[in-house]
Amino acid sequence: MANEHGQKWDRCLADSTVKIATGLGVGIVFSVLFFKRRTWPVAFGSGVGLGMGYSNCQQDFRSPYQLHGHRVKEQ
Repeated sequence: MANEHGQKWDRCLADSTVKIATGLGVGIVFSVLFFKRRTWPVAFGSGVGLGMGYSNCQQDFRSPYQLHGHRVKEQ
């Protein structure tokens, strides 16, 4: 039980980190190319990434019977 909970936290933090970094990167690109180096696209992209990570974490913790990448062999 504790091991599953730890794995969910690890997945949650890794997924959130990737989504925030991707949003930050997209925000920087849009800021430089389209919005004359304003800061709001960077903040918006990071916020979207944070929101997506939070939403995925909530879904992962609320579904206790979902298996992530494991095969169950029928006997």
